[in-house]
Amino acid sequence: MLSSESVRGWGDLAGVIYDFEKSGDILPKHTHAKVDSHITIIVRGKVKIYSHDWEILGFPGNIIDIKENVPHEIMALEDNSKIVNLLKIVPPKQGETDE
Repeated sequence: MLSSESVRGWGDLAGVIYDFEKSGDILPKHTHAKVDSHITIIVRGKVKIYSHDWEILGFPGNIIDIKENVPHEIMALEDNSKIVNLLKIVPPKQGETDE
């Protein structure tokens, strides 16, 4: 079972801690918007971050930066794996618009 806890109070950063209880638990497919500055830190265990044509193995201490609008999932490869997603909202520059 995958559990999550939102964390705030880190200045202009926010985050979510994900605990993967069992190997095979999955954080479902999602993307990160253009306005987000987002990284994933592998805290414990081993995970696979993947999409339709690529995959990355993550180990404790790894910092993963996934490009905007790239759909991906995260699967625990070991029991009791843990990741932390950190997010900083980057305001659009003057004159930028969504396409």
